[in-house]
Formats: sequence, C-alpha cells, structure tokens
Amino acid sequence: MTTAGLTGRFDGKRFDGKTALVTGAGGGIGSAISRRLGAEGAHVFICDVNEAAAKEVADARVGEGCSAEPLVFDLLDPEASAAAVQQIIDAWGRLDVLVNNAGVNRRGNLLTLTENDWDLSFAVNVDSLFHLCRAVLPHMIGAGGGAIVNTASQWGLYPAPGHLAYNVSKAAVVAFTKNLARDYAPNNIRVNAVAPGEIQTPMLESGLARSGRTVADLDALVPLGRIGKPEEVAALVAFLASDEAPYICGSVVEITGAQAVA
Repeated sequence: MTTAGLTGRFDGKRFDGKTALVTGAGGGIGSAISRRLGAEGAHVFICDVNEAAAKEVADARVGEGCSAEPLVFDLLDPEASAAAVQQIIDAWGRLDVLVNNAGVNRRGNLLTLTENDWDLSFAVNVDSLFHLCRAVLPHMIGAGGGAIVNTASQWGLYPAPGHLAYNVSKAAVVAFTKNLARDYAPNNIRVNAVAPGEIQTPMLESGLARSGRTVADLDALVPLGRIGKPEEVAALVAFLASDEAPYICGSVVEITGAQAVA
C-alpha cells in the first residue's frame, strides 16, 4: 500500500474516473480537500454559496491540472440541493464521493446565543447533511456503493466552553454519521467523519484576531507542538473516501495532534 508522507502529499490516483462533491469548498479545509481529491484524479464539484470563492477555487484546481468546476447553490434549500445532485448525475452519470464540509461557528453560551445563532448552526451544520445525503443516497445505492465523509469537530466530542451551538450541532454530525453508516453499509455505502482540532484556516485566524490570541498560543496547547494544517485534514478525508479504507465505516476519526480540547 502506498502511503502519504508527513506533508500530506500522495502520488497515487485513487479517484481516477470518479466524481466528488465537496461543500464549503471555498474555505480553508474545503479548498484543501478539493485540491487533494482533484490531484488524485477525481472530477471535483466545488460547492460554496459564495460564487466568487467557488469559482476561484475551481479555477485554481484547473490551473493545477485537476478536473474541477464550481457548483453554487444554497445548502439551506432542500430543493436546491436535490437539483444540484441531479445536475451532476445528468452531466456525469455518477457521484462517487460526497464530502459534507460546510459549517458555521456561532460563539456563545446559552444566555448569550441568539435564537438565530442556534437555528443557523443546525441549519448549516446538520440539516444540510440531511438534505444533501437524502439527495445523493439513491444514486449511490443504484451505483452499488459510494463514500460519504462528514466534517464533525473535536468539540463535538469534547465540548469547549462558550460554543454551545457549535458543540451540540457537531455532536449531532457524529450521531448522524454513525446512524447513516449503520443504515446504508449493507448498500456498500461507507459513511465516516473527521473530527479536527485546531486547524490553521481563515476562520481560525479571524477568531484569533477577535480574542487577541496568536497561533503560537494555540501551538503551545498541542502535545505535537503545533496546530494542524488543512492539507492534513484533506489527506485523512481522501483516505477515508478511497478504496484503501474498505472496512472503515461509521467511524469518527480525530485529527488533533493529541490535544484534548482548546
């Protein structure tokens, strides 16, 4: 078996001839996932509600020699999700890999969160998975299998103070993943999740700017001595979605550098 190195690079083509849909692909982790899957041969649909971001990432992937195209729709609209999946099937005849990566983080405890914070957290982090998976599953069943990877969070397993909506919604992603896996494993559909800790993304950096902390402050909290990189999460997602993980189903894999919680 060929393995990736510490850089997260992989020289194989585990996704040749396959199609993949990555949500939240305009962001740090989503962009890295799209790059990894594209580099390994997949035709990647770059999904983001931000049209400019989706196009920028898709153009970058094409510039790197990958096969990619933007797919802009609102994950909060069930009909739009179904239409986007049907568009992929009509054009390519298949959808092999779904990566539910889009997410929002609304900070606050029970008395400081607004109802909108709570509702939006569940709409993006949980409801979008429900609608998109329901649109994708019939096609994967008809094709004889597929792979779904959801982005949960370390905080969905070990709640961090002051992030109630995010913690609880990501815990729901964990439960959703395990339930979906057990229901559809008989159809050869493998459903897994990654649970990242602190990863150096624009979302994290904006949070640091508000708090006054630095990346070095976070590095000091991680037993490995540094926070994670988007490319490292992408390497794990690619492995879970690939045929090299044929017996991994219903798992939630932490990628935290051995950190307990921030």
